[in-house]
Amino acid sequence: MNKIFIIDGDKFSDFKGFCKEFSDIFLSGTYKWHGNLDALNDLLFGGFRDIETEEQFTIIWRNSAKSKVDLGYSETIVKLNEKLNNCHQSYEEEVIQEIKNAKMNKGPTIFDEIEEIILENENVTLILE
Repeated sequence: MNKIFIIDGDKFSDFKGFCKEFSDIFLSGTYKWHGNLDALNDLLFGGFRDIETEEQFTIIWRNSAKSKVDLGYSETIVKLNEKLNNCHQSYEEEVIQEIKNAKMNKGPTIFDEIEEIILENENVTLILE
């Protein structure tokens, strides 16, 4: 039987809250995912806590329209500024351009990136409610 995980957008209002919700749902609250999107892809592939390697499962994202706003451009700018403060100088110009784009509501948001990572995983079915 296909496992079902439910993310509820009413339980968070920013990326930090999303990370906590994800950790609580997918990692049984035992481990914390801190928001690295490459790690998110690895977690969805399986082999960590509640998901076996390449196990088929479904994510139902309730109140996803709220999450799309909460993880929209404002939150993306916050995350990009954190990235700028921690990135190697060779990436600074690229991150600065991403911040400029986000300030003009251009480019992917955090929500968009999360959705894309989930959809790219062949073992995951995503249902946005």
